[in-house]
Amino acid sequence: MSIIYAIDIAGTFAFAISGALVAIRKKFDVFGVLIIAFVTAVGGGMLRDVLINAHPINWIGDINYIWTILTAVFVTFLFRSKIAPLRRTMFLFDTIGISVFTLLGVQKGLNFDLHPFVALVMGMSSAVMGGVIRDVLTNEIPLIFHREVYASACLAGGIVYLLLNPLNMNEDFQFILSAAIIVIIRTIAVQYKLELPRIKKDVFGK
Repeated sequence: MSIIYAIDIAGTFAFAISGALVAIRKKFDVFGVLIIAFVTAVGGGMLRDVLINAHPINWIGDINYIWTILTAVFVTFLFRSKIAPLRRTMFLFDTIGISVFTLLGVQKGLNFDLHPFVALVMGMSSAVMGGVIRDVLTNEIPLIFHREVYASACLAGGIVYLLLNPLNMNEDFQFILSAAIIVIIRTIAVQYKLELPRIKKDVFGK
């Protein structure tokens, strides 16, 4: 098992737990919790694969994703009161997860001979769309639209990856460096409560 794959599974686990916690807080039944955990964990990658016509779709081609999600939901039911306070630990796994999901999405887009910009969009979709689907299904405004520098961090890391790509450097180093950019930007943004500007009125309005 490669380090990147192991981190991918860990990120899937963290995403599934975050989805399960949201569903439990919304008082969903067991089936509802499973569905929300599932779409949170693999919804972004599934949407990406559908858009670029990649088969088999991520979780269909690797049953480990399913086992990871089921384990995450089971752990959440057993230790919800213990997991909820571990916000920093979950944040770290979540942040590492979005960095890996972003870059795996970019890589997959490039492997399918997509334009680099389109590959970048696929990377961002891999990282954030699971959360968007979760928020829509639980009747929340998607997090990326009003809080945290989330998608922007993924965008920055994806751009760095694309800029380094022509240099033909070691692939693992390129991946880790780009992932570190995402982790650093998001961590700083959350630490200092940074947000993107909001449109409050017309630029030329009075």
